[in-house]
Amino acid sequence: MSTYEARLAALREQLKADRLDGFVVPLTDEHMSEYVGSYAQRLAWLTGFQGSAGAAVVLPEEAAIFVDGRYTLQVRDQVDGAHWSYQSVPETSIASWLKLRAPDGGRIGYDPWLHTKDWVTRAREALSDKGAELVAVRRNPIDAVWADQPEPSRARLIVHPDSYAGRSSAAKRQEMADWLKAEKADVAVLAALDSIAWTFNVRGQDVDHTPVALSFALVRDDGTADLFVASEKIGDDVRQHLGNGVRVHERADFEPALAALAGKHVAVDPERSVAAIFEALESAGAHVISKRDPSILPKAIKNEVEISGHRAAQARDGAALSRFLHWLSVEAPKGGVDELSAAAGLQGFRQQSGDLCDLSFDTISGAGANGAIVHYRVSKATNRPLEMDSIYLVDSGGQYPDGTTDVTRTVAIGTPTAEMKDRFTRVLQGHIAVARARFPEGTRGSQLDSFARQYLWSVGLDYAHGTGHGVGSFLSVHEGPQRISPVGSAQAGGDEPLQAGMILSNEPGYYKTGEYGIRVENLVLVVPVAVDGAEKRLLGFETLTFAPIDRNLIEVAMLSAAERAWIDDYHADVLRIVGPQLDGAAKAWLEAQCAPLD
Repeated sequence: MSTYEARLAALREQLKADRLDGFVVPLTDEHMSEYVGSYAQRLAWLTGFQGSAGAAVVLPEEAAIFVDGRYTLQVRDQVDGAHWSYQSVPETSIASWLKLRAPDGGRIGYDPWLHTKDWVTRAREALSDKGAELVAVRRNPIDAVWADQPEPSRARLIVHPDSYAGRSSAAKRQEMADWLKAEKADVAVLAALDSIAWTFNVRGQDVDHTPVALSFALVRDDGTADLFVASEKIGDDVRQHLGNGVRVHERADFEPALAALAGKHVAVDPERSVAAIFEALESAGAHVISKRDPSILPKAIKNEVEISGHRAAQARDGAALSRFLHWLSVEAPKGGVDELSAAAGLQGFRQQSGDLCDLSFDTISGAGANGAIVHYRVSKATNRPLEMDSIYLVDSGGQYPDGTTDVTRTVAIGTPTAEMKDRFTRVLQGHIAVARARFPEGTRGSQLDSFARQYLWSVGLDYAHGTGHGVGSFLSVHEGPQRISPVGSAQAGGDEPLQAGMILSNEPGYYKTGEYGIRVENLVLVVPVAVDGAEKRLLGFETLTFAPIDRNLIEVAMLSAAERAWIDDYHADVLRIVGPQLDGAAKAWLEAQCAPLD
């Protein structure tokens, strides 16, 4: 019996002991985080799936794993189809699957600290049609059978100074207090880890690649706040930074604090707060107001200090990536470079900057067919060499005190085929169309998504992921609420109007299963633009990422004059910003890469 087969069997035995006929296993934590600490990696422990989004359902005789289009290939590589059926989201939801598969009159368990209230409502309604019951568990049954489950991180918080944040925590909390008064609320619950980090100008080390600390917070209408975090994680520097306006409590005291809010009007974000929070407040007799976390939009709209920091971080990061791409151009044709050594080499170049705190996510280092796995994560078992006459895709980023980076480059190793150049050029044309877009205030990301797909669509091609996501400031590499994504897609989230100061990725792609993957990604800043004769206020994008685009993959004859001009102008900016940071052979290589297209 394999390890994962044995774990599935152990869970089923535990479910019997708990008098449950099934259990739902989401990939999240008590804060509805996308990336979670090792202690919360229950889905990976149970199934072997290493992606960043997914869920599973275990019944007595069958089990299913649910992923979206980004992980269609990856889930089949990592999860044994003999024991798990593969379900595609959003075509099939957990609720709809349970409606068909749950046993009549069965008891399906869920952990109320790992699901939203809305999910609980939908699942309960679906099960009620079969006379089945959705049962909140007091102890997660996976935790009962996970013998070597890691403990939550004990790493200390660090102060994120105003010189990087641009605004004091007191000013942010006062703005929230004004919002609470306008909403006729007494207190707001902050459960999202990046919201807490941003509000209190602190960072942490509790989640790989995302500088946040495990905590909850209550912000009150007088601008004071209660922060719930393990006391061992708070040093004197953080206490002094927080000041008298922030009362610090143990993280375990959060649930009792909710019970003490009887009669209060409490604002809670239904998307970012788990069902258990709503249940605790409602049981206490609090008046719950379902409202979006008041930090979300201010966090997304970067201030001038954060924007300046991003530009500086992107410039350093672009130099590191350019050094790596030069190194790759020399070493890959010799043979001996593989996905793991390439990822390690890129991290080494970033570390040479001296400011790197962490990667912003596990580097996607995909050679050949592995590049077609959208969120591929290289391991010793899957590691492939970079072979001649193939494509290599590398999606990577860094966490710096002044900014978070995320960039993808697709590189030809040797001579690309005509098809590879055609597909790459279509992806690049889509990238340019987004980069050059001009749009009136109030435009939503969903309205721009087709700009990136049109050149692929025209020949019957597409890609199964969003075109862009928001990015934080030394925070989450995936930050809402803004997106560039089709309405209704698994990655769309809300369909938020774009506003000046928001940062997003611009990353169309194309993936040929079993052969290669292509993606071109830069980060862009939403900025006001002036257009003569415009009758509406217009916005556009300023590109923030600077590293050369592989000219060997560009089919120049497919480009319009405007597209050629964009590429030449972009490469001139790369040379201007990155060039002074390089020297010797690397600088000479960059100059050649950034020369105008023939």
